[in-house]
Amino acid sequence: MSLLVQFLDSQVSIGGVPILWREIVGNVFGLAAAIGGMRRVVWAWPVGIVGNATLLTVFLGGVFHTPQDVDLYGQAGRQVMFLAGGVYGWGGWSRGKRADAAPPGEAGAEAPAVHPHWATGRQRAGLVVGMVTGTLVFGWLFAQLGSWGPWADAWIFTGSILATYGMARGWTEFWLLWIAVDIVGVPLLLKAGYYPSAALYLVYAVFVLWGFAVWWRVDLAERARASAPRGGAGSRPPAP
Repeated sequence: MSLLVQFLDSQVSIGGVPILWREIVGNVFGLAAAIGGMRRVVWAWPVGIVGNATLLTVFLGGVFHTPQDVDLYGQAGRQVMFLAGGVYGWGGWSRGKRADAAPPGEAGAEAPAVHPHWATGRQRAGLVVGMVTGTLVFGWLFAQLGSWGPWADAWIFTGSILATYGMARGWTEFWLLWIAVDIVGVPLLLKAGYYPSAALYLVYAVFVLWGFAVWWRVDLAERARASAPRGGAGSRPPAP
């Protein structure tokens, strides 16, 4: 217990500003989970769960007496959502990986946990409606609770829910939702004094664009393979 308390209370001073080590550690786990998500490996989910549990204690600053002493209920709430979404995504990707055996001749190759694809028009419309509705509802709720920056907090919270769900479903659009979250998240966290989290949001923005391109290329490659002739009459033989 003493080691846990020591971890929760330990700080580092950067430019004269006290920063909790757990904020740094939680964000490092979050970045590792994002890298795993881009690579479509199952371990991305449990790694993310550890980071979420750590950051939950950071954004309830008034409860856990952080240097900022600011409660961001949207940021804290999305950590709880990530925990639930992590369990959902972990189970879904694990089942997908077991069902997708390595192709013949590629024994030992690690099968991807999910196959990226674009959402349908109806699913995209659902994302837009969900983003607007969620921001309005949670913005009002967070304002009643006394959250710091409730409307920006609500945008980030809603976008995080939809992006996590989209990732679990394998929708390529989930990367674009993270961009929408980052655009609002960086200014909010800077103003609130959560500098490591704000810095990581900037790193995420670059990383998310990269991940979006990777998933898009994978989707195009898999579509091309699916439409290619399969050894029928007149088909082109494989290159040696």
